[in-house]
Amino acid sequence: MKPAMAALTVAAFLTLLVDVGGGHRDGVALLPGFLFAVAATLGFAWVERRGFRYAYVATLFGLGFAVFVLSAASVGATLMLVVLVIQATLLLPVAAVAVVVVLLPFFHTGMALAEGLREGIGLFAVGAFAAVVTKLLMRERDARTALAQAQLKVEALATLEERNRVARDIHDGLGHALTVVQMQIKAARAVLAAEPARADDMLGKAQEQAEEALREVRRSVGALRAERPPVPLPEALRALTESAGLPAALDVRGDRRPLPAEAEESLVRAAQEGLTNVRKHARATRAELVLDFSDPSRVRLEVRDNGAGVTTADGPGGFGLLGLRERAAQLGGRLTLDSAPGAGATLRMEVPG
Repeated sequence: MKPAMAALTVAAFLTLLVDVGGGHRDGVALLPGFLFAVAATLGFAWVERRGFRYAYVATLFGLGFAVFVLSAASVGATLMLVVLVIQATLLLPVAAVAVVVVLLPFFHTGMALAEGLREGIGLFAVGAFAAVVTKLLMRERDARTALAQAQLKVEALATLEERNRVARDIHDGLGHALTVVQMQIKAARAVLAAEPARADDMLGKAQEQAEEALREVRRSVGALRAERPPVPLPEALRALTESAGLPAALDVRGDRRPLPAEAEESLVRAAQEGLTNVRKHARATRAELVLDFSDPSRVRLEVRDNGAGVTTADGPGGFGLLGLRERAAQLGGRLTLDSAPGAGATLRMEVPG
């Protein structure tokens, strides 16, 4: 709004300058017009921060009146009065703005009654319209600010809730597993000399519990990671293929371009879920990731395998696919799973980007 207001002020002074240069208006109006333009463009930000708002608006009012009278109600002077009303609306309460608008028609005092009444009503209408539009824009700006603050609060609450969930997972999962490991090791040490076979069995159980504890740690750390992959999307996907547990490759098509963090996160999660399902359920000997940037408005990721295929609508890992569908829907994209028995499967996610 401030750049537009400054542009309007400069345009008003240039209009006044053209009127004077064409010999249609008295050049004496240029001095108060210049002072008005300088005060309106350079003084507004200072007054907004420091105060003296009433004095500032009163000064603009006086300069505007001088320009209006000396230029015989020129177009440039009228535009300066619009600037006056806009700045008063931005700086003062509604009642003070109403006083400014009501006083504008009296600038035509001295004209013939019919002409002064006509011109005064027109000037009042212009001032009232400028005040109303400015107030509406201010409300829209305040509403956007309030919405942004509310979104930040919601995100903070969601983050806190997720951290609390992870803390519960650590306590209930990792804490329990480590307690069992400790008990098994103590019991094994107690019978190690007398019953080595039994001690070995206890140590085996302790190892299983330790492995479960490690999985819990990995899940917790994964939940606390930032949403945006720490490396560019193609590199993140290539790292997934290298740790897929079976031969896998990545094919990147089209010109790479940066994507929103949520889109990159969703594509990485789709690749993780797809490769996990291939490794656990597909009985495949090979997998392939295809990252396609060919569409300028959308990005497609495919996870293909040459396995046995799936026989249900959701396929393996139904909860994981449900979560991916929700991610895709939130971004305005979609997730599909194409498969035929014995012909492998293709998990496909498309998101805007």
